[in-house]
Amino acid sequence: MIADFILPALLVGFLLLAALWVLVPAFHGLPPVSASRARIRKALQMADLQPGETLYDLGAGHGRVLVLAAKEFGANAVGIEVGPVQCAVSWLNAWFGGVRHRVRIEAGNFYQADLGGADVVFAYLTSGYASRLQRQLKSQLKNGARVVAISFDFPDWQPSAFDRENLIFLYVMSL
Repeated sequence: MIADFILPALLVGFLLLAALWVLVPAFHGLPPVSASRARIRKALQMADLQPGETLYDLGAGHGRVLVLAAKEFGANAVGIEVGPVQCAVSWLNAWFGGVRHRVRIEAGNFYQADLGGADVVFAYLTSGYASRLQRQLKSQLKNGARVVAISFDFPDWQPSAFDRENLIFLYVMSL
């Protein structure tokens, strides 16, 4: 008798999680696709991410950037993610990746986050975010902090480096 309810309940739960995975980020206009590990690695190399530095990933998704930054670069990584399911998946990926002690997940909108502690900011967003994010980064980041953007640029800033093949823009903050 109880088994007749378990399968439908599991199915409904799975469908609800799948809907949240897609709908919450889409509601905020975030891209649904992840960058490849090779592209992320290239971006972090361009940013010259060093052991012990702090990386912020805006729209952390499932935490691929966070785990790679912590595991391969020895960085402390902070993911800011609006989707509750993505936050849970990010946390699990950090835990299973053996870097939970170096990764922090913050549930929320990155526009409302304090990014002042970042040495590197990673952003894989759409160009619609550039203007508002540019103002926030300029007002919050310290001198010498690096911003690495995949697939979009900041219209009022000149990149310090640009990888045409992977469409990665690097900016170094100077006050």
